[in-house]
Amino acid sequence: MTLEITSLALFASSGSFGSLAPLGSFAPFAEFPFEWNYVRSITVVSLQVSVVAVALSTLFSLPVALTMGFAEFRGKQVLASIINTGMGFPSVVVGLLVLLAISNEGPLGSLDLVYTPEAMIISQFVLATPVITGVSLAAVSGVERGVRDAAYAMGGTRLDVALVTVKEARYGIATAVLAGFGRAISEVGSVLIVGGNIATADGTSYTRTITTAIQREARQGRYETAIVLGVILVALVLLVNAIVVRLGSGGAGGRTEGGTGAGTGAGPDADGRSGGSR
Repeated sequence: MTLEITSLALFASSGSFGSLAPLGSFAPFAEFPFEWNYVRSITVVSLQVSVVAVALSTLFSLPVALTMGFAEFRGKQVLASIINTGMGFPSVVVGLLVLLAISNEGPLGSLDLVYTPEAMIISQFVLATPVITGVSLAAVSGVERGVRDAAYAMGGTRLDVALVTVKEARYGIATAVLAGFGRAISEVGSVLIVGGNIATADGTSYTRTITTAIQREARQGRYETAIVLGVILVALVLLVNAIVVRLGSGGAGGRTEGGTGAGTGAGPDADGRSGGSR
């Protein structure tokens, strides 16, 4: 009973999830002055967690999107419905489910992941995967059937056809990755639940991200720090968007030139006699 009362008191005084570590090792709710070291550490942690989560999600989502775009199999519509639902799934529910999975009583409890950056990566992976899969699937499905048929006609394997499709849909796939990164980097609820919004005693971030720090700094009335973090967050999103637009502009030119060449040779190749006469 004493332990329960103490835990509730700590939770009520913090206003958020606290740390399970000894009191001397972390100071999740300590008052930190505005320092660039504090802001920089928060930015680094946010980028590390989001980039790793999106990279893992891309490696998982792209094969799923290609499989769904190429093959017909039982349960495909159900899987598509799950992906569409996941794109708008409440993030706090995702955070709660991940917390239950990694808690001491959960299936991953032995890994001791509660209130760690790894837990935040898992949560952001779950949130970003439906977004990247859904947008990538739309991009892959938008590739013309003739492109795949031409790859098969030239003796390409299924892997070759998949690579050709990825090349043709690269702008849409890049957009999918951007959307997943935007979902991950701007997340608040789930990372707050599984990460705890913890900063170390020296004022650097352990699991405190840009979004959770903005929420905390604004609540504490330190608007100058919240504004700086907000500007950094917007700048990151604009930078990633500019990179994707740049890649898309280069890809559009390549597709136009490639499409002209393909159209020139499509007629003769479609007619075996014309192809042979050359």
